[in-house]
Amino acid sequence: MKTSLKRSKAAKDFIGSPEKQQHLYRRTLLVVVISQIFGGAGLAAGIAVGALLAQDMLGTDRYAGIPSALFTLGSAGAAFLVGRLSQRYGRRLGLSAGFIAGGLGSAGVVAAAVTNSILLLFLSLVIYGSGFATNLLSRYAGTDLANSNQRATAISTVMVSTTFGVIAGPNLIQAMSGLAKLAGIPPLAGPFILSAAAFTLAGLVLFVFLRPDPLLLAKTIGLPKSEPTANGIANSAKQQNKKGLFVGTAVMIISHSVMVGIMAITPVHMGHHGHGLGNVGLLISIHAGSMYLPSLFTGKLVDKAGRSAIAIASGITLLGAGLLAAFAPPESMFLLTTALALLGLGWNFGLVSGTALIVDSTNPETRAKTQGSVDVLISLAGAMAGAGAGLAASQFGYYSLSIAGGILSLLLVPAAIWLRTGSESPLENRATTVSK
Repeated sequence: MKTSLKRSKAAKDFIGSPEKQQHLYRRTLLVVVISQIFGGAGLAAGIAVGALLAQDMLGTDRYAGIPSALFTLGSAGAAFLVGRLSQRYGRRLGLSAGFIAGGLGSAGVVAAAVTNSILLLFLSLVIYGSGFATNLLSRYAGTDLANSNQRATAISTVMVSTTFGVIAGPNLIQAMSGLAKLAGIPPLAGPFILSAAAFTLAGLVLFVFLRPDPLLLAKTIGLPKSEPTANGIANSAKQQNKKGLFVGTAVMIISHSVMVGIMAITPVHMGHHGHGLGNVGLLISIHAGSMYLPSLFTGKLVDKAGRSAIAIASGITLLGAGLLAAFAPPESMFLLTTALALLGLGWNFGLVSGTALIVDSTNPETRAKTQGSVDVLISLAGAMAGAGAGLAASQFGYYSLSIAGGILSLLLVPAAIWLRTGSESPLENRATTVSK
């Protein structure tokens, strides 16, 4: 009862005041941006050495894709839980809980390395996936108070902020490995110390400063159920844009699976050809930066060219990345880095266009739950891609794996074309008309 009274009192200050709503929208974005800087550092640092740590502990690279599969599988469960927590209690509680769980998982990985416990390592990597899921789900938080013309920009703003963390994290690999060695901890576990601190700080920032909660406020001051929202979708779960939901989900699943599959095995591929941790850290840093930094312009591009046009661009870019990774000389740091940069860019195009479609096609009453469910599917697909990548690379080679990923990405083209045919989204139709 007290919570409801507080929500109603907070809502009264914003109902009928677009100026106050826009001020809170900007403040919400700032809080999410700060948390994403920490979250990005935690995410990238762990990803960069997860496969190498497992390879070292298991004594073989046959299962090098397992860490990626485990934390991606864990992110699927976390996406489900965080989505439902957010729907019921708000973004603040859901996102902060997800990040703090990711911090605990990171600490567990360090403990597993110290005790040489494979079981603890696998369990901790699953929990570490909570940080990965929450990092992605945070992109939705900035859209709760955004109008239809601000959504893609809000998504991009949140993703750009992640760039600072994902670039800094991998470049601290050697420093954190050295620190871990001084403390008597296996060097490859060092980056997970950074992940534990970064994820925990991200959660605390959201828990302390994300007030009033943007999702709860959006539901409270939202339009009546019978009145259409700005994007033409009625504020009713029964009238969600199913076609937009399907295509948006498909775009994100395919682009994420291709990215995870190739990215997970590249550090091992580099290790086989004489590249050290410094080179691996640099490559992952550039790859991670290309995943998020293009968001400076991707959001506006999605609004102007249309969701489907950028989805097609995602497929073509990922194809180029796969082919370049396959045929680049393994000793060429420049070409491998270029391939991974294109891989990140293609993922960015897919995630922003797909996310915009999901936001367009949902309403505040069911939005967080639906978004969480969509991210569950994305994470499960990524988990299968990560696990399959290690086996495929050991059986058929890194080259075949990269080519297969590139070809798979071409499925985005027919999906995007189908969306444009009789599109149910006024935003998509408007962008298509403008582009013509």
